[in-house]
Amino acid sequence: MFLMSRKIKSLGVKMVMSGEGSDEIFGGYLYFHKAPNKDEFHQETCRKIKALHLYDCLRANKATSAWGLEARVPFLDKEFINVAMAIDPESKMINKDEGRIEKWVLRRAFDDENHPYLPKHILYRQKEQFSDGVGYSWIDGLKAHAAAHVTDKMMLNASNIFPHNTPTTKEAYYYRMIFERFFPQNSARLTVPGGASVACSTAKAVEWDATWKNNLDPSGRAALGVHLSAYDAETPFDNKPSKIVESIPLMMEIPGVAIH
Repeated sequence: MFLMSRKIKSLGVKMVMSGEGSDEIFGGYLYFHKAPNKDEFHQETCRKIKALHLYDCLRANKATSAWGLEARVPFLDKEFINVAMAIDPESKMINKDEGRIEKWVLRRAFDDENHPYLPKHILYRQKEQFSDGVGYSWIDGLKAHAAAHVTDKMMLNASNIFPHNTPTTKEAYYYRMIFERFFPQNSARLTVPGGASVACSTAKAVEWDATWKNNLDPSGRAALGVHLSAYDAETPFDNKPSKIVESIPLMMEIPGVAIH
């Protein structure tokens, strides 16, 4: 986002619209496929929204402000949040039998047959997290670079070197080394968040799938059985909408809310 903001500003653009918050409000991350019920789904969206200032919004604000670019976040308009969070969580949940994928409500809101905003193969393609969308070679390259600089012995001693929110992967360890080199103060160290996470989940959501505890990874590919390509580089990525999507009526009825 830092590099993208630099490019945008170089084109003379001063303000951009950013989609921060939409995944948190509508349960757009791939791990939401494993939500056991609507109550858990709703509580997780609430946890994600309340933590936005620590992660996505902080990243967006710093990356854009660094280049004098103003980012506006329409999905985080308070009135919009109130309407979106009042929707029955059951209507937001992923349901493969009904052809409902992640962020289904939002996708349907932009599905206009007469004046399409986006081609359907884009509108209904699987969620790609920012870390995945820039290219899997970036993710794999970072992991390989960290592995070359962090030894197994260093990881065994990680709790003594970084007692606060001890990094559990070599990649996380490498980032902490960089961070504490620039910010050695204890006050800075205490700002580092932690906790188990898979595919951008909160620690609580990791409990939804027992296999996730052994595969804690921020990449969307960590949602095994959900991500179309997962960790298999040879698996083709199909962006075509399903036949189920094409046959669903334009109007979607949600209790108390009419969405065109």
